[in-house]
Amino acid sequence: MKNLIVIGGGAAGFFCAVNAARLNPHVKVTILEKSNKLLSKVKISGGGRCNTTNQLFEIPALVKKYPRGEHFLKKAFYQFNTKDTIEWFAERGVELHAEADGRMFPISNNSSTIIECLLKEADQYHVNIEMQTEVKKITKLETQFQIETNKLGVIQADYICIACGGLPKLDMFNWISKMGHPIQSPVPSLFTFNMPKHPITTLMGLSVNNAVIKISGTKLKEQGALLITHWGLSGPVVLKLSAWGARQLADMNYQFSIQVNWLGETTDAMLRLDWSFYREQFSANKMGSKSPFTLPTRLWHFLLNEAAISVDTRWAELKAVNQNKLIQLLTSQVFEINGKTTFKEEFVTCGGVQLSTIHPQTMESKLVPHLYFAGEVMDVDGITGGFNFQHAWSSGFNAATSIAQSAQ
Repeated sequence: MKNLIVIGGGAAGFFCAVNAARLNPHVKVTILEKSNKLLSKVKISGGGRCNTTNQLFEIPALVKKYPRGEHFLKKAFYQFNTKDTIEWFAERGVELHAEADGRMFPISNNSSTIIECLLKEADQYHVNIEMQTEVKKITKLETQFQIETNKLGVIQADYICIACGGLPKLDMFNWISKMGHPIQSPVPSLFTFNMPKHPITTLMGLSVNNAVIKISGTKLKEQGALLITHWGLSGPVVLKLSAWGARQLADMNYQFSIQVNWLGETTDAMLRLDWSFYREQFSANKMGSKSPFTLPTRLWHFLLNEAAISVDTRWAELKAVNQNKLIQLLTSQVFEINGKTTFKEEFVTCGGVQLSTIHPQTMESKLVPHLYFAGEVMDVDGITGGFNFQHAWSSGFNAATSIAQSAQ
């Protein structure tokens, strides 16, 4: 028997463990989880429904959803991708369904379905699970590894897969970097924008389906649904921006300005061309009761107020100075951002073990034979939409396949 120790009881660790045990019965697999919870992100992701993957099957398009790791993942996904994930769970009685935006959830809409499937698989293939077991140090011996833990003392392993998730501070990677692996310094990804005490936060809960946000002084620009919260702005468009801009925004200490186009891709010039038509068509209507845009009424009233326009003003009475101000607010309203907030449970880090030191098809270290990595501990992160879980499944499966073959 060969011993595989998987460090981390999350999605990537579990997927590596259960597949390695299934593919090679001569591999004895143990998961070491430092907390008292297994699969904690799986449980709470997608509002407790588990956004398991995304209905995006073309690999060139799929890798574009990862701000870090695109080229590395191209090779990894040819081994195991979204289609394989759907099939893997379906073979175990877990059907996934897609929503309009491509996100895929179990048809039960309950994350416990995914958790129970993985736990059943672990039980079936006799995967040993040790909770509240933290790894302090790993030493590479001639043919094995020696792992120092807080609970089990010193244990031996023929193979190790490190799947401990993203770590928020550089010094938390010390036990990995001591094995010779360089670490890309971690910073947060997937966060919301804070605007403390800005009047627009009184509209918390309102959403706009198709807004465009640009970050001033950068090339960062995204389009999508925007949500107003009691602390600022959130929603897919903000989360995508935070992922692509993770390092730049950290360098700015999360102090920057943004321009919001509430009308999506409608430019200032386009809106001015249409404006005379609106004035003519709605001339007798009060502006507060007649908006030509698909904006929530409360937001429309807020923008009118910002432009010093009474809701009782008729379209025909609108003064040029107020009209210009309203057009500017609709297509390019400026907000000052002061800080960030982690988006619910979707905490993701940008950074981790440098990808140049890992084989993308197998997840094996190029520096230390029989040492593998899976999931977010590597410098890979995706935007919101099931992409981080897909990377967990792919990297976990590829590591498991390689270990199972090597241990023959």
